[in-house]
Parts: sequence; structure tokens; C-alpha cells
Amino acid sequence: MTESLATVFVVDDDPALRTSLETLLGTAGLQAETFASGREFFDAYAPDRPGCLVLDLRLRGESGMDVLDRLRAERTALPVIMLTAHGDVPASVHALKGGAIDFLEKPVRPTVLLARIREALELDQRSREIQAAVSAVEELAKRLTPRERQIATLLMAGKRSKEIASKLGIGVRTVEGYRARILDKMKVSSAAELTAVLLRANVVLRT
Repeated sequence: MTESLATVFVVDDDPALRTSLETLLGTAGLQAETFASGREFFDAYAPDRPGCLVLDLRLRGESGMDVLDRLRAERTALPVIMLTAHGDVPASVHALKGGAIDFLEKPVRPTVLLARIREALELDQRSREIQAAVSAVEELAKRLTPRERQIATLLMAGKRSKEIASKLGIGVRTVEGYRARILDKMKVSSAAELTAVLLRANVVLRT
């Protein structure tokens, strides 16, 4: 993903500020979409859309914290930068604990805000790349049969073919055949690489 494919979502009930931010972001070469409320934002947003959210703390009706809490309840990993016109320590603590990556007091210098936004976009890109890699491993693992999963688990435990054969009551050549198919399906070249790929993706093989 590049910045040209990402969107900076802005939720603020001040129309002048929305216009100002949209102009600033456009000048910086960033795509922006602005909303006057959390409801408008959720009506337009889908989790597969890359980007970040610049969110005002004090919205009319549904608050910025309500929006943040809903994002986290829905397990949406969109990076959030909270803005407020009021220095409120408890609110900032709540926001950061709720998953916001930054809490900035208005008025924010454009250079500071743009820097934070670019950091948020980079964070979102890395997160999506990691999730894509995990999903790819999960899809490969789904192709394994129950017996292949059983043998793969033993391979990950460091068991040799003779040990696996003895434990399962099958021939060594049969184990070697399973091993070859497992490595081929998982697109790896060794038991060590299989272990590394599954552990890195935190994929558990259930037999």
C-alpha cells in the first residue's frame, strides 16, 4: 500500500475545521474524506479500506470516545489520532488505553499533524502487511489433512521421522511421504522453516 491508496478519515463537527483539514491534506498529497459525526463515518467506512482516522474528542451527540470504543469493539485496527480543544488528562488516558495512537490539543501545528498522520499511515500499512501474511499462512494450513496436521505438529516439536513412525505406528517411508506433502502444501523447504512460518503467524494446527 502507498499513501495514494490510503485515506485520511476526518470526523469533526466543525465544518470550517473539516474544510481546513481537507485542504491541508490535499496540499500534502493525501486523500481525505470528512464527516460531521461518527454515524456518517461508520456509514461510509469499511475495515478493508487502508488509512487512518483523525477524530475530534467532543462531537455533538456521539462523542469521539464512543467512536473509538466502537472501532475497538468491532476489532477494527484503524490507527486513530484524537483531537481536542480542551486539555483533558483523564480523556487522553482513556483514549490511549482505548487504542488511539496519539492525543493532540487544538490548535495543532500543520507540520505536527501531518507528521503524526504519516506515522499513522505507515503503522496501518505494516499492520495490514502482517495480517495479510498471517492470512496466507492460515489458508495454506487449511489444506492440510488431519493426519498431515498431526505429523506437522510432531515435526514442529523436533521429532525425527523414525520417532514419528514409532509413535503413530506407521512406516518411516510413509512419514517421509507425509513430510514431503506437508512442506509442499505449506510452501516451505524444511521442518525448521515450517516451524518458523507457523510460529511467526501464530497459527495453531488443530488435529
